[in-house]
Amino acid sequence: MLWSLIRIIFFIALITAAAFAASFMIEAGGQVHLSFNGSEYTFEPLVGLLGLMLVVLCIWLAFKLLGLLIAVFKFFNGDETAVSRYFTRNRERKGFEALADGMVALAAGEGRIATQKASKAERYLDRPELTHLINAQAAEMSGDTKKALKYYKNLLENDRTRFVGVQGIMKQKLAEGDTDTALKLAEKAFALRPAHDATLNTLFSLQTDKQEWSGARKTIEAKVKANTLPRDVGRRRDAVLSLADARRLLEAGEIPSGKEAALQANALSPDLVPAAVLAAEMHVLDGTKKAAAKVLKKAWGATPHPELASAFADIEPDEDAAARLKRFNMLLRINADHPETRMLQAELMLSAEDFPGAHRALGDLVETHPTARSLAIMAAIARGEGAEEKVVRGWLSKALSASRGPQWICSSCNKIHVQWAPKCDNCGSFDAMDWKTPPQSDDLAANTSAMLPLMAGALEADGPEPKAEETPEPRD
Repeated sequence: MLWSLIRIIFFIALITAAAFAASFMIEAGGQVHLSFNGSEYTFEPLVGLLGLMLVVLCIWLAFKLLGLLIAVFKFFNGDETAVSRYFTRNRERKGFEALADGMVALAAGEGRIATQKASKAERYLDRPELTHLINAQAAEMSGDTKKALKYYKNLLENDRTRFVGVQGIMKQKLAEGDTDTALKLAEKAFALRPAHDATLNTLFSLQTDKQEWSGARKTIEAKVKANTLPRDVGRRRDAVLSLADARRLLEAGEIPSGKEAALQANALSPDLVPAAVLAAEMHVLDGTKKAAAKVLKKAWGATPHPELASAFADIEPDEDAAARLKRFNMLLRINADHPETRMLQAELMLSAEDFPGAHRALGDLVETHPTARSLAIMAAIARGEGAEEKVVRGWLSKALSASRGPQWICSSCNKIHVQWAPKCDNCGSFDAMDWKTPPQSDDLAANTSAMLPLMAGALEADGPEPKAEETPEPRD
């Protein structure tokens, strides 16, 4: 209401000012002279003012008319108008309908229909980031890899779709078996989107296939940072990669770098048996035998393993059987009831010719864990205690058909491996090696052939002395 009052007051003031101005001009008298084209015109002041206002009005009308003419020109010249917007929206509607139909056809696995709909959408829409993607996927589904590759390359030209283009070309190279190019494309995709889980998985798989362990470690770090891999799992895989890199460096003669990588692998995962064995070897090379023993004891506490016992023996390779048994007591006190610990103790006592002690150490393993190894140890104990030949033959016969015990087995495909490896050579699974006992049907044939030399050696041995090994050796 106040604003309305202000406008009324302003209008009245304006009219009053105009009236005073007109009155002043009439009372002032005088004339207005206008010269134009050699002629002179004389007006009263009020008439001159009215003429000036009329000229201003004419100029304003001329500008308005000019604007109208410009609008009509633009209408016929193709600029955006209500009519042009109608046709544009109609084309977009048809294009998006075709695009939606193409996506539905893709989801239904109808590649030919998807290609047709995508081509129609491309005619109607000026949205290459959408139409090129659908066209590429439709062509790929139809088996037209050349056409798909063309569209994927088109996607590389747009910042918004460059990652999708790289991904599409990478998948094609993987399908063709061109893993070298695929690896480079995976690295490029990783640079574009460092947290993309599928890209990280593909990159990691390619890097481990190519044994690029250092690059694979960076990929694991990126997966942990992106929260697509638990931190503890990432630490374990980092240890496996560091161990694999250490082996590569040592084989290449790069001893200092290999030693550093081996110790780092053990620090990351102290219970990883191969890492502990290699770290102990590095400590022995440096002359730090106590550090080697400490590493092996820690790993033994997590998983008693023959390779750990063999590495523990290699710390003092020239000691006699009695000294070895005494030194091994510190290891035997850890996980004392574990079958591996009991068999190790029995073997050490066999080497020291303490057959009753070996029998006590072995205990009831031949009933509770009847493996080729425990039964072969029992045969050696029986021979050492002077048992009849048929008793020894009986134990060896049982060993012939018994399980070999724990071995390195891939948890994904159950393939038995003679040695631990970072990646399964059958299914390609990474860090899938478990030390466990396979089904008896899987290792019976291998066990039979492995036991024949043992039987022959035991039967041909002279005297009561058992055919036992001087030092514990790794058994796979």
